[in-house]
Amino acid sequence: MRIHIATDHAGLDFSTQLQDHLRSAGHEVVDHGPIEYDAVDDYPAFCIRAAQAVVADQSAGVEALGVVFGGSGNGEQIAANKVQGIRAALVWNISTAELAREHNDANVISIGARQHTFDEVTSFIDTFIATPFSNEERHVRRIGQIADFEHDGSLLPDPRA
Repeated sequence: MRIHIATDHAGLDFSTQLQDHLRSAGHEVVDHGPIEYDAVDDYPAFCIRAAQAVVADQSAGVEALGVVFGGSGNGEQIAANKVQGIRAALVWNISTAELAREHNDANVISIGARQHTFDEVTSFIDTFIATPFSNEERHVRRIGQIADFEHDGSLLPDPRA
């Protein structure tokens, strides 16, 4: 599988270690930055490029997922989610990694590098990569509703109206 990675300065050490871990597991890793530590770097472009690459690969039939890091992972998740076709999930334990894939067919995982040990991070990512989407009708339906809104702004009728 091809894994696209991006981070801010807070996740740079994790990113470097993770790339080695993923390559040793047989994955192709594409690093979208940064390339050096800068305490005032601007992560959005890194995360958006990684997310764009995931969408491009998946559209071309290439099996691909993304990993974005930050101090908390929140900003990186928000940035990745601005890319049409991305479903980035903030993950903080094994269960949220599994559910992100099983229920939401998430294609990007976001993690707070300052919140977890490296061993925890690798367990979240390994679980995320290994967990398939359930394809249950209710989840497919809900993902479709999100995609419809993303595409043309349509929503189901308001039940209060």
